[in-house]
Amino acid sequence: MPEPSKQDNFIGVDLGGTKILAGVFTPNLKCVSRSKMSTKGERGPEAVIERIAHCVKDVVDECDLNLKQIKAVGVGAPAAVDPESGRVIFAPNLKWEDVPLKKELEKLLDLPVFIENDCNACTLGVYETELDPKPRNMIGVFLGTGIGGGLILEGKLYSGFNHTAGEIGHMVLDVNGPKCGCGNKGCFEALASRTAIFRRIQSAVKDGQKTVLTEMLGEDLADMRSGDLRKAIKRGDKFVESVIEEAAEFTGIALANLVNVFNPEVIVLGGGVMDQLEDEMLAIIVETAKEYALTGTMKGIDIHASKLGDDAGITGAAVLARRETK
Repeated sequence: MPEPSKQDNFIGVDLGGTKILAGVFTPNLKCVSRSKMSTKGERGPEAVIERIAHCVKDVVDECDLNLKQIKAVGVGAPAAVDPESGRVIFAPNLKWEDVPLKKELEKLLDLPVFIENDCNACTLGVYETELDPKPRNMIGVFLGTGIGGGLILEGKLYSGFNHTAGEIGHMVLDVNGPKCGCGNKGCFEALASRTAIFRRIQSAVKDGQKTVLTEMLGEDLADMRSGDLRKAIKRGDKFVESVIEEAAEFTGIALANLVNVFNPEVIVLGGGVMDQLEDEMLAIIVETAKEYALTGTMKGIDIHASKLGDDAGITGAAVLARRETK
């Protein structure tokens, strides 16, 4: 393990509905240690914030540093946040409303803490560590349990009037489509997230659809993961392939809308679904985006998948901490 310099290290925290991931990063954003802990959101904000602090202390100890050698902590939260005050406005998966996350964490750690929406943080992480030279305008789209995004406009993270810009997953793509967790029908998230894909497969199996997934996982498809879908397609499962193809087409339509509105130089795709199914989805996404975007608007635009994988969240949170303390 490379020796982190003894000062000016940063911590990136990825706060999720099920797990907290923390990483120690050197000044040049090399991750030297990681620590993971379950979130236990049902215990309420105070207990979760204590667990975040605990996870941070663990990861610092893991690489033989102490908190005095950490310059700042960045946190990506699955929420609408006010980055100025560091308050979580609303986090549906954690059932939080108006939680002073920055203030409480700073009390526990005695370090500067900076908070951002998780997908905004992931977008920052990709922008700083993967895109060189830096484009002026870039969009990050993350396909996971839900779908989120981040906008870099004119070189800066754009958060909008109410700090909620980048809710790409809630663009409505089909007004008669399936109901989304947000209450609307036919959101991008209700059509192409892992949750949507799994729901579609499970309901088809209940209706008698044959798939190799039932041989692999049993009739109720418990513990299904995105990687299982890739394996099923490799084994020639035409049904799973058609479900993934449809999710890729909806993603392409969503990207065409983003290109029509923002015309960024680069769109980067990430998240668990993309990590596992890039080979099966990316070409269809790009082709569909070209088909639906206005003539001429796609010229020269680069659409590709991120290589950061699971580290996107902690990397982005560390980038946030480094940016804010410069």
